[in-house]
Amino acid sequence: MVSKRIIPCLDVKDGRTVKGINFVNLRDAGDPVELAYAYSQKGADELVFLDISATEERRKTLIELVKSVARQLSIPFTIGGGISEISDAYDLLNAGADKISINSAAVRNPKLIEELARQFGSQFVVVAVDTRPIQGNQYVHLVGGKQPTEILSRNWILEAESRGAGEILLTSMNMDGTKTGFDLDFLNEINSIISIPLIASGGAGHKEHFLDLFNKTGVDAALAASIFHYQEVQIPELKAYLTEKGISIRP
Repeated sequence: MVSKRIIPCLDVKDGRTVKGINFVNLRDAGDPVELAYAYSQKGADELVFLDISATEERRKTLIELVKSVARQLSIPFTIGGGISEISDAYDLLNAGADKISINSAAVRNPKLIEELARQFGSQFVVVAVDTRPIQGNQYVHLVGGKQPTEILSRNWILEAESRGAGEILLTSMNMDGTKTGFDLDFLNEINSIISIPLIASGGAGHKEHFLDLFNKTGVDAALAASIFHYQEVQIPELKAYLTEKGISIRP
């Protein structure tokens, strides 16, 4: 059995880690370099760094900050935000990325997924999908969740997989920051139709939410932010709890 992964996420804006609810009302959550070091020491399986304002501000990811974070890590490092071409991926690879996360640029230019997979391998390409239900259907949202589309999330995820994505990072916007639990129904639906790893994001509030997630959806990894940043749940305690409950988890 493949071990499940616990992944903290650093949403970075203006050089600081931030966190909000439903993608708005952001508040400071600490220095990303210090947080990265702490998570690497506390048993996080991977770390995701998202430069959340890069696309909206039409700029590239903050490379120097990425390098500073990467120097603190001994775990796989995924970087997203402002990636729109192959050269951006090379820059981030040289800055310390093990994987890159693409979102808006992939929707606007789906061939980018194929190009990245061909150049670096599918394992390097994480396609992030921000989804929100509208009149009963889940739709893709772009630019940090600010721009709704008419693209069904289910259809886009299947296309991303067919084009060479190695993983899907699925964030349920309505659950984000609420700490009321993951969107189990939609995650289970998506996990049942794809064959690549699925990372669940949005809604983690306590240890039981992770147990429900892994038991009821079978997803490969759980991503969370505020509960880790504000030390409401400690990663070692979470892993011990999940192991005790019979979930195969990395030590």
